[in-house]
Amino acid sequence: MASRTNQRVLLVCALLCAAALPCADSSRLKAAESQLQPTVAAANFPIASGARLAGDGKQTRFILDLDQAVTFRAVTLADPYRVVVDVPQVSFQLPAGTGAGGRGLVKAFRYGLVMPGGSRIVFDLTGPARIAKSYVLEAANGQPARLVLELEEVDRAAFVQALAPENRPELRPTIAEAQPATAPAATAPDTAQQKADGRPVVVIDPGHGGIDNGTQSSGESEKNLVLAFALALRDRLEKAGKYRVVMTRDDDTFIPLDGRTKIARNLKAALFVSIHADALPRAEGDAQGATIYTLSDKASDAEAQRLADAENRADAIAGFNLAEEPTDVADILIDLTQRETRTFSNRFARLLMGEMKSTVRMHKHPLKSAGFRVLKAPDVPSVLVEIGYVSNKGDLEHLVSEGWRSKAVGSMAQAIDGFLTKRMATAGSSN
Repeated sequence: MASRTNQRVLLVCALLCAAALPCADSSRLKAAESQLQPTVAAANFPIASGARLAGDGKQTRFILDLDQAVTFRAVTLADPYRVVVDVPQVSFQLPAGTGAGGRGLVKAFRYGLVMPGGSRIVFDLTGPARIAKSYVLEAANGQPARLVLELEEVDRAAFVQALAPENRPELRPTIAEAQPATAPAATAPDTAQQKADGRPVVVIDPGHGGIDNGTQSSGESEKNLVLAFALALRDRLEKAGKYRVVMTRDDDTFIPLDGRTKIARNLKAALFVSIHADALPRAEGDAQGATIYTLSDKASDAEAQRLADAENRADAIAGFNLAEEPTDVADILIDLTQRETRTFSNRFARLLMGEMKSTVRMHKHPLKSAGFRVLKAPDVPSVLVEIGYVSNKGDLEHLVSEGWRSKAVGSMAQAIDGFLTKRMATAGSSN
């Protein structure tokens, strides 16, 4: 899986931003996110233009309208009950809010890219169900091509019996082979290039992506906001020229949690920075400001635990629990290497807070810790930065503002430079 992740091609999926952005700076964000759209059109991906559910709690039908027929694979999963449909890469041009509500056997469904060349639809079910029929209809009589899924209610015993080993899917969807349009320039661990380069590697990890939207509020998706921020940070660091900057994703692609940390480890990164934007459940009130998280076995508070639990479910959101905690990480958690890495991570977190507080509104408790899977690389200092709350009106206005983003990126770049300059000087003096 690591090799597939690190060698992923830079195919681009249209970003799912149908809702209008709430402030004047939003047009700039949309412009930044659409810079790569010509590549999408050139790739001629099938377009999904409509999706609907019909039926009741006994039998439910799902119909997806497409501009061309596609191949697909559909499987059921238990605990929780889900149906996963894999298709070749599709440009989902569905109305905003599609899938948020359900009908009959389907509570809700989500869709998006899970890898270059592959898209996925995941249905959350109200209970056990079987796929009674699944087929694709060619366009005919003025009707578009359609992917149809018919579900029937079954009891738990019948559902489990259907989950025979041969029906348990592998991680990789069975999709049509996609020819790479562009060779990967950033995420491939080119060891020879790295040795020749000699600069420290900084890995920037925009959270979520593809089928995993992250938090959403007022028509904004976390995956789009943090990607725009991460790209701006990459550009700022590359302009300085002191570091080799690698993105875990630079488009709307889903990357498993384990794959993100492996990118950093394979490149022997000097620093890993994961970018997110939280949302507080409405029942829990309001919160605002940026927060910096480091790894710990015990969460610093209940909110940190809530966030870690939510972020650690990313792989399941994509349809499959893609990987458990890597064995090499589990084996080394108590090793001195891990302890030293955590020390460096905490040191960078404090430095980052000092730089950001002069330009960015910070959370009332800006330094926290919890058991984030994405931070568990044992030999790479790592932090997760929640740059704001999309659930807070003031924070959301900042998150879509190019001016705010520029200031926040500047302070983060300053902290990265300060941290790595000191580390390199220390390493040089010890040689």
